[in-house]
Amino acid sequence: MNRRNFLGSSLAATAAASVTVESALAGEPGNKPVSIKKKNENPFNERTYNAMPTRSFGKTGFKVGILSLGGQATIEMKGTEEESEKIINRAIDLGVNYIDTAPAYGNGQSQINFGRVLKTRRSEVWLASKTHDLSYNGAMRLLEESLKHLQTDHLDTWQLHNIQRKDQLEKIFASDGAIKALEKAKSEGMVRYTGITGHFEPLVLLEALKRYSFDQILLAVNAADVHYLSFKNYLLPEAQRQGIAIIGMKVATRGRMLSTWAPPPIADQPARMATPKPGTITIKEALNYNMSLPVSTTIIGIDNVAQIEEDVQIASGFSPLSEAEMKEIEIKTLPIVRQGLYFRRWDLGA
Repeated sequence: MNRRNFLGSSLAATAAASVTVESALAGEPGNKPVSIKKKNENPFNERTYNAMPTRSFGKTGFKVGILSLGGQATIEMKGTEEESEKIINRAIDLGVNYIDTAPAYGNGQSQINFGRVLKTRRSEVWLASKTHDLSYNGAMRLLEESLKHLQTDHLDTWQLHNIQRKDQLEKIFASDGAIKALEKAKSEGMVRYTGITGHFEPLVLLEALKRYSFDQILLAVNAADVHYLSFKNYLLPEAQRQGIAIIGMKVATRGRMLSTWAPPPIADQPARMATPKPGTITIKEALNYNMSLPVSTTIIGIDNVAQIEEDVQIASGFSPLSEAEMKEIEIKTLPIVRQGLYFRRWDLGA
């Protein structure tokens, strides 16, 4: 199966009361004994340190593997329960110790698929989810839903999802905004750390970092990033200065940056992503580029078990690229900037 071809065609109060540790972690008969991670402890996957290089995860004391698992692609799709469980279990078995998901992924399906695995493996991974509702009440409702779907009593990180505009910041920091929800959830032990995510406009996220002390940021950066509204140039330095955990995403842009990706007919592609061009770089180049940046880890969506095995193998043999090697990869992406950064703000009048 060509790497990422599947993605190109397939794109066609509180929870503690409702989700106790015992009920959330109750497995089917015959499941191995559960190791319940205490809320104030970092997870530990014994395989990580032999599988790939690790880096400090901000100020948390956690050592994260340089490759992590994102909750989109197969995992967010209905009808993929068996394949999703295989991907998640294989990733953890290979040493992945950070998982990222969101209630918006597959309308909750991503979290549900993760939950079936995490009910017995919660102690092995750092679990991050998000809220796309920026009000206090709405965010708290999403948190309760997330904990139920993920079959856990707490998140390691709860993040504001895909912040794009300044008016969203005003809503977040209003008296009834989501920041109050993050703080409430953290004070009550439902979440351990707070974060923010985005891929649209670097200066909006830069302002957010200056207005609030987040513990981590999930940002979109890849080999095409430097050519347009660069997160690497405008946002990454401030995150570094603050010493927070930094997670990179959009490595291969749903496969569209990869030379193995064969574009389906334009009419079969989502309008915002539509392109007749194949990608120009390999998955090894894409991952090595991101891993050479000053990020704690890089998340990637997975289609099948073979892909996570390939990606972990690349991570295991990683050594930082030189500046010249990184520039060479950046130049390769010049013909595909638009498809490599389809998620950016392209309307300059916006």
